[in-house]
Amino acid sequence: MIVRTWRARAAAENPGAYGRYFADKVVPALKRLAGHRGAWLLRREIGGRTEYLAMTLWESRDSIKAFAGDDISKSHVEPEGRAVLADFDPHADHYEVVVSPSS
Repeated sequence: MIVRTWRARAAAENPGAYGRYFADKVVPALKRLAGHRGAWLLRREIGGRTEYLAMTLWESRDSIKAFAGDDISKSHVEPEGRAVLADFDPHADHYEVVVSPSS
């Protein structure tokens, strides 16, 4: 199992918009992909800004490619998501799950 993480900062005028977009558009699209095993979107206020951390679970690196393309280190943000963000990291990180509640 692989966890993919990615960070973004919300647009100041509507800090909750990305959370709604993620819940309404991203999660349903991810559920349709083979190898996708779950998603979380975390939010915190830091330095007067709203930061998001997306964490998605994947069966394998190959299943991530179906979502992100051949270079899985690049972030994948659709135009509708970009429109409600001030900025986002251009890369994603990947971690192998070593221990989980089900292991």
